[in-house]
Amino acid sequence: MKALLGTKLGMTQVFNPDGTVTPVTVIQAGPCVITQKKTAGSDGYEAIQIAYGDVKAKRLNRPLLGHLKKAGVSPKRHLMEVPGETGAAVGEVLDVSLFEAGELVKVSGVTKGKGFQGVVKRHGFGGGPGGHGAHFHRAPGSIGASADPSRVYPGTRLPGQMGAKHATQRGLTVVSTDTERNLLLLKGSVPGSKGSLVVVRGQ
Repeated sequence: MKALLGTKLGMTQVFNPDGTVTPVTVIQAGPCVITQKKTAGSDGYEAIQIAYGDVKAKRLNRPLLGHLKKAGVSPKRHLMEVPGETGAAVGEVLDVSLFEAGELVKVSGVTKGKGFQGVVKRHGFGGGPGGHGAHFHRAPGSIGASADPSRVYPGTRLPGQMGAKHATQRGLTVVSTDTERNLLLLKGSVPGSKGSLVVVRGQ
């Protein structure tokens, strides 16, 4: 499986030759260094471990520093395991050249946190009348039965924490890549805020 760790830089737009506009998300994808290779013989499965994001050595603990030093890699902030068999070797650098224009990818990240929200914003409830005399505006209404079963069913949509959850956006089209600046332009939006960590994987 093709995968890269990256940073979401924000959104912009690209003008097509026919004059139409395509909204795109700009991702600083890689470069990622392979720090470990797992095999079926030694680990029971095939996978590689990639590292992304330079960081000062004092920010990492000694076991992690030793692990990276063994692979000949400078201190990195993020590590991720990519399952699958590959011919890549430890120390090899992966960049946006893994992907090409027109390819479909999926992007995972942590969505923007919205805090504690009510049912109207969190679940799209219609709410009650907004005029004078009404005492039911944005309340959830009845949430359960009375004597039987005398409880609220699990999964009932109620107010609560909104956002700040891991999400994956699938079916995103690669508009273009910039290997010199390690930029990946994807059609549409991806989960996360500006500067957040994202994972780009091939479908």
